[in-house]
Amino acid sequence: MKANEVKLLKFLQGPKQFLIPIFQRRYSWEKRHCDQLWKDIMRVGKDKNAHAHFLGSVVYMEHGLYSVSTIPQLLVIDGQQRLTTLSLLLSALGRAIEARGIEIGITQRRLENYYLFNADEDDQYRYKQLLTRRDNDTLIQLLENKELPADASPRLLENYGFFEEKLQSENLEVVYGGIQKLMIVDISLNRDYDNPQLIFESLNSTGLDLSQADLIRNYVLMGQERNIQNRLYEDYWVPMEDYFGDEYTKRFDRFIRDYLTLKTRRIPNIRSVYEHFKNEVDNKEPPEALEAAIAEISRYSKYYVRIALLKEEDSEIRACLEDLQDLKVEVAFPLLLGVYENYMQGKIERVEVIEIFRLIESYVFRRAICGIPTNTLNKTFAALTGQIGKDNYLQSLKVTFSRMTGNQRYPSDIELEKELLIKDVYNFDRCKYLLRKLENYGRKEPVRVEDYTIEHVMPQDPDLSEEWQEELGENWREVHEKYLHTIGNLTLTGYNSELSNRSFREKQEIPGGFRDSPLRLNESLRRATQWDKIAIVNRAKMLSEKVRKIWFHHGVSQEIQQEQKGDWTLANHHYLTGEMMDLFQRSRQCILSLDASISEQITKSYIGYSMNTIFAAIFPQAKRLRLLLNLPFSNIEDPQGLCRDMTNINGWGDVEVGLSSATELDYIMPLIQQAFQRQLAAPDNTVGIIIEAEI
Repeated sequence: MKANEVKLLKFLQGPKQFLIPIFQRRYSWEKRHCDQLWKDIMRVGKDKNAHAHFLGSVVYMEHGLYSVSTIPQLLVIDGQQRLTTLSLLLSALGRAIEARGIEIGITQRRLENYYLFNADEDDQYRYKQLLTRRDNDTLIQLLENKELPADASPRLLENYGFFEEKLQSENLEVVYGGIQKLMIVDISLNRDYDNPQLIFESLNSTGLDLSQADLIRNYVLMGQERNIQNRLYEDYWVPMEDYFGDEYTKRFDRFIRDYLTLKTRRIPNIRSVYEHFKNEVDNKEPPEALEAAIAEISRYSKYYVRIALLKEEDSEIRACLEDLQDLKVEVAFPLLLGVYENYMQGKIERVEVIEIFRLIESYVFRRAICGIPTNTLNKTFAALTGQIGKDNYLQSLKVTFSRMTGNQRYPSDIELEKELLIKDVYNFDRCKYLLRKLENYGRKEPVRVEDYTIEHVMPQDPDLSEEWQEELGENWREVHEKYLHTIGNLTLTGYNSELSNRSFREKQEIPGGFRDSPLRLNESLRRATQWDKIAIVNRAKMLSEKVRKIWFHHGVSQEIQQEQKGDWTLANHHYLTGEMMDLFQRSRQCILSLDASISEQITKSYIGYSMNTIFAAIFPQAKRLRLLLNLPFSNIEDPQGLCRDMTNINGWGDVEVGLSSATELDYIMPLIQQAFQRQLAAPDNTVGIIIEAEI
């Protein structure tokens, strides 16, 4: 590596060509970056005592490997954004000099021949900088002042226009003087000695400049032979960018996180997706293995675009996805990706896909109505990907849902109706979604709920009129307070302001009132003779029946649960007899007493304890209980040194400890509590080891 401090304009002079490799991101500087650069240039341009302004570094690979002409070609590792932006500014400055006909010490022709073009070259070698395919045509047409392509890069156009506008009124001599003071660090790499990937990562270690998607693309492509780079880029990466379109920058990181969650059943932090990706995909693998990995990612990206960007062509499946999006169930995306893969492989029928999506929607909605905490829902869905049997996917998913307990449970019809009758639905963040689904259930031509507003039949105003007090009866205050925002008292209307606080009969009779309404939600309101507690509760019960049909129960009987489960009980663990059974029962009681939401799972091999994923598993043995705890061995506080490091050994847990007698429980339980507390404290975007259910 050779590094030198040099003036930017001197660096650009002379015949050379900067190549932006295909693995680099597109030009992405925003107007705010250009504005900051402009202010820096104007500041040093006006300040006679300011001798220089440091712009940053430009890192490139020495031209040896990439020289295919007499023009030295330099592969840019870092600095694309600065070089491209300065090219835009210099081009705009040259035209401003020509248009205003003033002398500032340099002409448009000299600016272009020194810093933008290799004046004696033709074709592509004429340009000092070549961008990636999507930006290159736009830059060339801008520099040549020719007609722009139909799909011109918006960032290049916007920033060129920014500089053009600034140069109309500013002192061009000051601008040029400021540009002359710009300094960079010129860093040239030697391919025989320097690792461009490591240098690239180091330069971007703050994560401020490049997205995780940029880092991943660079990691995959950098270091490959050029023909392999081109093939991987053209065959897989370009199509992926095309799938995502304008959402690529915003969505690709989240796609990779969901893909990795599906493959590993761990949820990477969104800010460390790149590091997790490197653990799964090794760019040092043989080309065919690397290509297979990238081909799979490209395939899954199509599924993700269908799910997240609603680009599914099948209208029924898209309707399911629209409802899931309205319900805000992004946490289920890893599971949905798995469903799509099985569907595309012909392992799931179309009708099953639709029922699976509706089942997931029902699960999430029922939990929301019942107020079950959602902070571990992402971990629940991550775990589901490993718990579903592939031979009968739909039935296996239903059985898995049916076996969930505690904060993972799939609420029953009884629990759903009980909560729905008293829930404050008006302030429920999915209220409009709920009313839309109720209104359109069974309709062939859905109603646009966006055209309506939510109406309280019994008005919100606490100072109810005498008519309303009489309508509600003697306990009108209590009725108003308890039932105001419940589903029984809510509907949709296009005449909210007209209905306002009017009496119930007026709301029925006035133009636009309930008796004029075409909405099915208002059918019972058209027929009602009085609006009191009984009427509100009856309507809520009527609507709750519809709710149970729309957001259906999994419908798995106890018999089927036991059949699918394998009917494992403690009796199947033949070591659990006598003293070992007594020791197990005491241990079990201590663990379950940690929290009422802890569930116990008995399988052929172990007894597991979980809130969302298993934090402790007991493997009965002849003379002891073998415990595996789900937390990093480096985190365990074990003063007596009884724990054994199982990291990367068996996939069950990183900490192993044995329990041989009840007297050891006082020491062992705090170890178990550490695993339990770690799971409780785990943020939404992380997940521990998940033990597969034995279905």
